[in-house]
Amino acid sequence: MKRTITTRCASLLLLVALCAVRWPVGVVGQNGASFAVGRMTGKVALDGVLDEPNWTQAPALSEILQREPKQEVRASERTEVKLLADQATLYIGVRCYDSAPEKVVGTQMRRDASLEADDRIEILLDTFHDRRNAFYFATNPAGALVDGLVIENGRQINFDWNAIWDVRVKRNHEGWTAEFALPFKSLGFTPGQDVWGFNFARYIVRKLEEDRWATPRLDVRFTQVSEAGELSGFAAAEQGRGLDVRPYVIGNVVRDASGKSDFKGQGGADIFFNITSSLKLTTTINTDFAETEVDDRQINLTRFPLFFPEKRSFFLENAGVFNFTRSAGNSELLPFFSRRIGLLSGSEVPILAGAKLTGKAGKYDLGALAVRTRATSLTNSSGQQTIEAKNFFVGRVKRNLFKQSYLGALYTEGDPGSATTSRTLGADLRLATANLLGSQRNFSVDMFVSKTSKQAVNGDDAAYGVFVNYPNDRWDAFAEWKHIGRAYNPALGFVARKAVDKLYLGAVFKPRPKKFLNVRQMFHEMFFTQYRRNDLARGVSTIESWRFFTAPINWDFNSGDRVEANWAPQFEHLFQPFEIADGIVLPPGDYRFTRYRAEFNTAAKRPWEFGATWWFGSFYSGHADQIEAEFIYKFAPHFRLALQTEQTFARLKEGRFVARVYSLRADYAFSPLLSLSNLVQFDNESRNLGWQSRVRWILKPGNDLFVVFNQGWLQNERGGYNFRATSTKLAGKLQYTFRF
Repeated sequence: MKRTITTRCASLLLLVALCAVRWPVGVVGQNGASFAVGRMTGKVALDGVLDEPNWTQAPALSEILQREPKQEVRASERTEVKLLADQATLYIGVRCYDSAPEKVVGTQMRRDASLEADDRIEILLDTFHDRRNAFYFATNPAGALVDGLVIENGRQINFDWNAIWDVRVKRNHEGWTAEFALPFKSLGFTPGQDVWGFNFARYIVRKLEEDRWATPRLDVRFTQVSEAGELSGFAAAEQGRGLDVRPYVIGNVVRDASGKSDFKGQGGADIFFNITSSLKLTTTINTDFAETEVDDRQINLTRFPLFFPEKRSFFLENAGVFNFTRSAGNSELLPFFSRRIGLLSGSEVPILAGAKLTGKAGKYDLGALAVRTRATSLTNSSGQQTIEAKNFFVGRVKRNLFKQSYLGALYTEGDPGSATTSRTLGADLRLATANLLGSQRNFSVDMFVSKTSKQAVNGDDAAYGVFVNYPNDRWDAFAEWKHIGRAYNPALGFVARKAVDKLYLGAVFKPRPKKFLNVRQMFHEMFFTQYRRNDLARGVSTIESWRFFTAPINWDFNSGDRVEANWAPQFEHLFQPFEIADGIVLPPGDYRFTRYRAEFNTAAKRPWEFGATWWFGSFYSGHADQIEAEFIYKFAPHFRLALQTEQTFARLKEGRFVARVYSLRADYAFSPLLSLSNLVQFDNESRNLGWQSRVRWILKPGNDLFVVFNQGWLQNERGGYNFRATSTKLAGKLQYTFRF
């Protein structure tokens, strides 16, 4: 088989990577930032005022410096950060002084809202001081509560992790203040360990300024735990028994297209138990996901399957433990994809019970997941389908190496779509440093191999690859080679393409001009992607597709606005007829075409935002225009409205078609603890109009009430505004946490 070029590329990438890096084994993050937490005497009222003697007498962190726009210089506005602790809680008080307090921006109030467009405070807590993983907390001048888990030195933040904690904010004539209360029961840590990793950042959005306590360098992301400072004073912190019991009750009313209604009610529970201070067991009984947000609509104009991310809370919590190689943010190859459990062809398969073990044991990161689904009957296009009760298992282990590296293994067992046994094995290695050859630059190498085993299936059932990455502020470059076998089929995973070798090369030059059209930073990009289809029987390898993507113009302005222009020639070889739209079939053969893009986005700091993207040029046998537009209006801090549309107008030799997707989001936050979210979507392929309305009321942290309404309509085949109701569902869920 003619695979010499890609194989040699892979060997060269690996050789260069291993020769370029000296892998140190000492302690990292020696940036000099350290602080001793003050001791709490008595109590403080959590109100955001910071006027008690505990706060007025407590020492503050050392000076906080700019990271952007001017690296390691004095911040334009003063920030005062104080930390206090008793045996049960860590308190953090922050005064954000501002010379123009009326210009402080706080547009979001909803729990776990995106704060990218707001002034905000971010906190990083590395409670095990392993310089790899951390807890993340954030708030803004409107008092939003945002938390997450930082995984693998900032490769991913899991914002679906929800802890029990609180924060209060106040705005005044000097700026704004925030008062955090972080219970130790909500944090995993080693009892008696006095020193934790810590970092703090403040963002002033109107100035596009980031101020940071530890390591305010452009090449260091805030979530790079290895570069955090140190906090001492936690030797007396107590976790309690480490047991949380969260029972819940659910009621559902469903009405189908015929008008027939059905009511169902049930109860269940989630139990969280700390087996050790660093190892947590989560169990779920009679699991229900009534509060889960619906998927975003997509129309597929490719010949490969679409990817829809996981949104169910049980699978999202601590999900990063099960990440395999570069699976975070990569939807092309996932040996484990949790949506394969409890969902089949878009229909829900009831989960009877599940258990998940996550955490650390010495130098090992551990994860295990076991789920049993109920027997059920599903209705699909083929009629009634009986699904047997099934068991699923996933195991993950990583051995930490050096400062930021690891060697890992993955095992999955179970097949949701078949009665036969299916297993997937995998091993991955990551070598990473934030100090390449002593230059304080980031560099990493990722390698993996995976194999599937299924009864009565033979052939090339392996996948393997290498990824070399140099992600820094001025230069960002990477190279990837990957092989995916024709018979590689992880039953609990996701694979977009099979029987291919992939070569992916990219480089981005990101200068920061001092005086050029008010440009803050430029991103000159070049990416090349090639897929080769492998035919083992014939011993040949054929180019399936390639694409060369460039960005001659990609500029971020000091105003926060952004413009981009792209040129992207590409090639597609169709091995068989491809129905790109209803009744429009592209014949097999070679297709060369060139796409162009123009994009513009306004600054997120304004009450309104607008963004538009226009792809145009040749497309397969003809031409196509693809237009995306989004308009956002924010009536801070309570109301946010977002209108979005994606439309494709294709004119091919085989015919013309139009693909449309519309969405409207309208969110209203009555307070940081009570919010209403609405999502309306329509696409002209399914002709389905859907509306979901969700109320979330946090009675107090850990105790939640959800009310979710879903309505579906089907458009008349002739189009227009004629719709008929297809389904209606109203669900309520109340959960209460008992903490021991």
